[in-house]
Amino acid sequence: MDATNLIPAARLAHENPVRVKNESAEYRAARTALLQSEIELRRKIEEVAAQRRLLPAGGEVEGDYRFQAEDGRELGLADLFGDKQTLIVYSYMFGPHRERPCPMCTNLLGPLDAVAKDLDQKVALAVVARSSIEKLIGWKRERGWHGLRLYTDLNDDYSRDYHGVLPTGDEIPSINVFTKRDGTIRHFWTGEMSGQTADPGQDPRGAPDPSPLWTFLDMTPEGRGKDWYPSLNY
Repeated sequence: MDATNLIPAARLAHENPVRVKNESAEYRAARTALLQSEIELRRKIEEVAAQRRLLPAGGEVEGDYRFQAEDGRELGLADLFGDKQTLIVYSYMFGPHRERPCPMCTNLLGPLDAVAKDLDQKVALAVVARSSIEKLIGWKRERGWHGLRLYTDLNDDYSRDYHGVLPTGDEIPSINVFTKRDGTIRHFWTGEMSGQTADPGQDPRGAPDPSPLWTFLDMTPEGRGKDWYPSLNY
């Protein structure tokens, strides 16, 4: 995006023709100021995405990571690419010690399941967890998921090396992107919004947050709040 060719956000907001029935002049003035900020945020998101795409080559993948697919096959990381050059892997907090998985992870994966077949047209997508494949299949069936591909991390090596498990053994969610070019697999990007990067009073979150739950709540007067989290069942 060439910023030199962009119309100033303030002008775009001021010239916006949208008006809502019965709104006051005070509301319109505040809404126009907010619209300017929203346009600037949209441009910042695109700027960050472009910056991400320009990352230099990441570290070459060296581990012998082993996964079990839903059909019982044992696979390596290269197999998860299928015929794609890019692979997105989500580390699901659903280890063998858990009877049921993390509600926050599950809330993110539900909408992702709905677009998984669309993503498949561009990239490979895999969800990796540390529970047995039988347990993962049963949970997938219970949730009614159809698009996601779930895999068991057979030796925990992947989860340890790519931030799905802390040195303490505690699980954390992690998103990793890998590339395969000329037969070489490299790491491209990891979501690094950890507790150390969180702002005061906030849980660690991505930028933008990948869960549509929070995106929609951010549009409301109540917002997302500070102490409410989704549940597996209501």
